[in-house]
Amino acid sequence: MGAACTRGDPPHVSAVDSVEQIPPPPPQSIVVDAGAEEAPPVDPGTLPQTHDMPGPTGSVEQRAQALFEAIVKDDPDHAMPFFFPITAYRQTKAVTNPDADWKHRLVKNYTRDIHALHEKLGSKAPQAVFIGLDVPTERAHWVDPGEEGNKTGYYRVYTARLRYEVAGRSSAFDITSMISWRGEWYVVHLSGFK
Repeated sequence: MGAACTRGDPPHVSAVDSVEQIPPPPPQSIVVDAGAEEAPPVDPGTLPQTHDMPGPTGSVEQRAQALFEAIVKDDPDHAMPFFFPITAYRQTKAVTNPDADWKHRLVKNYTRDIHALHEKLGSKAPQAVFIGLDVPTERAHWVDPGEEGNKTGYYRVYTARLRYEVAGRSSAFDITSMISWRGEWYVVHLSGFK
């Protein structure tokens, strides 16, 4: 997704960029003719929401590792696969201009938080090693359409923990809020609600 952004600037994000960075959705139950060409990956944000509860492991861990690497490298663009997709946000939020809200509020805050967490690591950043992601799925809650200005529902979970080690010492960053789209977790607020 381009070069790292400068401190204070949100990463360059367009609908095309966000689609390229999102890992393909989990395999769908589709019967394919053995002789047919393989279809290109589908942006899950263009598909309707489901009531599938995301699990705490799987592709979410890969995307969490990308977020951790982004913090270590101070490169918010690298973390965009773990951020709630713009295409899904358009379907979710009942706001006048969801694209502007997504980019100028949510992505801007995500970028700022990644920079701040990088500064928190300080000179230890190069030695930091990703250990895992703890998602408290037992505390996940389905948010109905109409709540929180939403057109569609989703699962929400607060305070997932991004665990890491530096020189043999364990530590963690909290992820304030993640919401689901089609059975996958995505970050919407990394450090606090702003």
